[in-house]
Amino acid sequence: MYIVTGGAGFIGNAFVWKLNQEGIDDILIVDSLGCSEKWKNLVKRRYADFIHKDAFYEMLCEGTLPFKAKAVIHMGACSSTTERDADYLMENNFHYSCALARWAVGKKIPFLYASSGATYGDGSLGFSDDDKTTRQLQPINMYGYSKQLFDLWVMRNHLLGKVVGIKFFNVFGPNEYHKGEMQSVVRKSFFQIRDTGKVRLFKSHRSGFGHGEQIRDFVYVKDCVEVMWWFLKNPKARGIFNLGTGKARTWNDLVKAVFKASGVKPKIEYIDMPVEIRDQYQYVTEAKMDKLRKAGCPVRCRSLEDSITDYVTQHLQQKDPYL
Repeated sequence: MYIVTGGAGFIGNAFVWKLNQEGIDDILIVDSLGCSEKWKNLVKRRYADFIHKDAFYEMLCEGTLPFKAKAVIHMGACSSTTERDADYLMENNFHYSCALARWAVGKKIPFLYASSGATYGDGSLGFSDDDKTTRQLQPINMYGYSKQLFDLWVMRNHLLGKVVGIKFFNVFGPNEYHKGEMQSVVRKSFFQIRDTGKVRLFKSHRSGFGHGEQIRDFVYVKDCVEVMWWFLKNPKARGIFNLGTGKARTWNDLVKAVFKASGVKPKIEYIDMPVEIRDQYQYVTEAKMDKLRKAGCPVRCRSLEDSITDYVTQHLQQKDPYL
């Protein structure tokens, strides 16, 4: 059985889709559905069972998990970069991950988990996934810090050769519909264009960056799951790795690609960035991908334009937009 935490969420559910594509349906999904629309991500998936994340955690801590797992794919976490409840993030993102990693490693089960590009903070130390750099990083929001803490825990407990951590950069794609304000700007832009004919972007509040010229490493979720699958098929590749395209693009580039895929002439309005997020705003992210390439991963991420065209035409514009 493959255990996928966050299996009803964005990246986790996309990976269940990939497992199904590979003919695998002996899958345990661990998540919390609540009153959200996440359940819709499960409709097309084939899986053996679903367990609430709290019930799973209780069994995990009591040592009563009855499952014989082939691999653990730990994508479950609070992914909000604006979450203020630090105690919640400590328990949900850090302690939960520690307990699950101990269980998986103790049973010699492959363990793949989600770290984040948010661990790089303001980018002043660059974006290298070299282990020496990882030890020095200082995230600028509590979400990034919770991910950094677990990366450091993995290193401190000498698990780099036994687990895979993936520092996801700006992931977008189908099945992110339930994420509210944390949805990608690609999806938000598509609906702004459809409803108003224009897109609103944040102004720059830093010299050297024009409005909409802040840059990010945008990566398509369909490419991400191919890399994750490669890790499961290549047990010698272990450690903490970046996952982006390796080529940063501007917000202007991104929304212009959405306009083009939507068949609408670009019209961008620049608005002030909220004061409360200005000190936590990353103006540059760009994944250094040398480590993943050196490990032998053959997956090549598609261009921003190709990714957005696929997302818009094959999903956002369709009556059934789900994977």
